[in-house]
Amino acid sequence: MTSDFHPRRRALIAGALAASLLAAPLPAFADDAKAPAPGVITVSGEGVAAVAPDMAVISLTVLREADTARAALDANNEAMAQVLAAMKAEGIADRDLQTGAFSVQPRWFYPANKDGGSEQPRITGYSVNNTLTVRIRDLDRVGAILDTSVSLGVNQGGDVMFTNDDQDTVRASARLDAVAKAKAKAEAMVGALGVGLGRITQVSENAYSAPPVPMMRAEMSAVAAKADYAVPVASGENEYRVTVSVTWEIAQ
Repeated sequence: MTSDFHPRRRALIAGALAASLLAAPLPAFADDAKAPAPGVITVSGEGVAAVAPDMAVISLTVLREADTARAALDANNEAMAQVLAAMKAEGIADRDLQTGAFSVQPRWFYPANKDGGSEQPRITGYSVNNTLTVRIRDLDRVGAILDTSVSLGVNQGGDVMFTNDDQDTVRASARLDAVAKAKAKAEAMVGALGVGLGRITQVSENAYSAPPVPMMRAEMSAVAAKADYAVPVASGENEYRVTVSVTWEIAQ
């Protein structure tokens, strides 16, 4: 009996173990799997805000040439000092006057050196450029200020850019317009598909302005001969554009 007992006992244990394995629940792979990510929809909208400019920015350059750098600089300093004084007399604040560029350059003569000549380049004089950037907040005075500057010896520059002092407020209006257009576009798309908009997952923005093209860029000395009246200017209207891109989850 002893020899039969052990095999029988082993068989019982093996049977019980097999039954317990069969009875144990399988791992819940389906339950642990993550739900698929919801679909998304991305749309963009552009908002526009147009407003009349309230400030002009002009650049006035005084160019003087002479045989020596000292003489050219002295002549330039004298002319620019008169221009600065005239700007202040027009009511331009110090904060709206800024030197934009200054340079002293030699004038070189380069001989042709035909037939084997060996003449070296040489300096024949010097030129001094001094550029003043002026912000004009009274647009009715732009033409008169340009005219005055030419009379005082400004002979280059004259670029005019019309802009707005408070651009943030204008862009905020364009931004609201852009968001409203993007949302309306998204709602129309999901409505046609028979689904809805879920939560917003991403928003981006791109803002830019489209002011009028600078209307004057010329040798201002050419205008001086016709300085019987203020230079005519037209400020036009500035456009500020904001584009927003919004991504929503699709609710189904």
